[in-house]
Amino acid sequence: MKERILLFVIVFGLGVFIYIFQSYFNTVWGLALLCALMALYCLFLNLSYKLTKRKLLKYPEVINPDYKPFITVMIPAHNEESVITNTVENILHMDYDSFEVIVIDDRSTDNTASVIKDLEQKYKNVTALIRNKDAFPGKSAVLNDAFKIAKGDAVLVFDADATVEPDFLKIMLPKLEPKDVGAVQARKIIRNKNVNLLTRCQNNEYTMDAHLQVGRDAVKGAVELRGNGELIKREALEDIGGWNNYTIVDDLDMSTRLHIKGWDIRFCLDAVVYEEGIIYIKPLYRQRRRWLEGTIRRYLEYFGDVLFSKEMSLRASLDMMAYVSEFIMPGWFFMEISIRCFKILFKDAPTQMLYSSIFMGCLIGLGFFLGIRYALRRYDFMPRFDAMFEALITSVYLFIIWFPLVLYIGFKIMFIKKDMDWGKTAHGLVLEEEASIKSFIKKELEKTKEYRDKLKGILSEKGEK
Repeated sequence: MKERILLFVIVFGLGVFIYIFQSYFNTVWGLALLCALMALYCLFLNLSYKLTKRKLLKYPEVINPDYKPFITVMIPAHNEESVITNTVENILHMDYDSFEVIVIDDRSTDNTASVIKDLEQKYKNVTALIRNKDAFPGKSAVLNDAFKIAKGDAVLVFDADATVEPDFLKIMLPKLEPKDVGAVQARKIIRNKNVNLLTRCQNNEYTMDAHLQVGRDAVKGAVELRGNGELIKREALEDIGGWNNYTIVDDLDMSTRLHIKGWDIRFCLDAVVYEEGIIYIKPLYRQRRRWLEGTIRRYLEYFGDVLFSKEMSLRASLDMMAYVSEFIMPGWFFMEISIRCFKILFKDAPTQMLYSSIFMGCLIGLGFFLGIRYALRRYDFMPRFDAMFEALITSVYLFIIWFPLVLYIGFKIMFIKKDMDWGKTAHGLVLEEEASIKSFIKKELEKTKEYRDKLKGILSEKGEK
């Protein structure tokens, strides 16, 4: 109810402000000011990263070779029989001596539990945790159950489709060592990015996110965890009471609570976790809907804590508020255009203002395009023309995916009862596609062989005649 009331007040207040302000001033200048602030924010992050990089060249980071905490790797799995074995075996090949793996079956309806038990029998440092069918739903509850039996000084969380390089932990751990650091997030890359247009756009989106995370890390801002490839200190987890069972985005909720309690979160660009991109539009919308709803709800839920926390750093607070502008922008732009159209239709207002608002919207889109292109050039080392084309299609993709979802989620929070719809991401679709293709090829080869045999028979009969 608190979230609903707060969002209603924000939306109503913004709408009244725009409507009244338009009567005396051109509110396009308000959008222009917001755009300018966002541009300055991005420029500040970029300059901070470059200065940090230059500083590290002069004074390289000192790595403590004796910092080798025992790590508990947690891998939640719900109906993941097609991918979980590959993930666990990949994780076991990490070049690090002190770690255990807890694989959790979360009420699966397929053979996941059986596969996990087999892995426990096969590998001595793998523990299978099978949850009851009536257990509390959600990834947070899964991780909390596993944390009860975890022995590690830190917890490393992977999704059921994750794969990493052997040196993953060795790269991550130096970032975790400082006393004020509570967690470290690895960079995420789409493993099957070349399957289709959707997977390419998802990977470009991840690259853009990595670019922002690098900047936020450089200013010690509000770096966020991303669920897959997150390394968290036990001390920090215990300080905030573990994961929040009543959120649909465990990682973002935890990020905010860690910052509120004064813990720093770092981003490790050089440690990469590969995951499977979604190849179909419907499950992609479901996943992004959950991400966005959880993001907005946690900002509303912790609004007062972020403003008045005595332990949260000022830089993290300011950075978090600046980041929120990307969620305000679609709502502001929608109300700007809607009110303009209303005044044109019913109050004979001049249409020039509408055109200027649309122009400002295009300018916002151009900003996203340039940001994505820059990120692709820097982190994926794309040639200029390729980066320009990929940035263009990704900008269209972001507009189609995120813009309507922000409006829908805002409506849902205000007028629809809250639910715990997890919107699970389907893994193993690529494997299913490959199996389907192989099956098709096999059938076609069998048909071809059968046709050849018949043809040989006919030719043989003709030869005898």
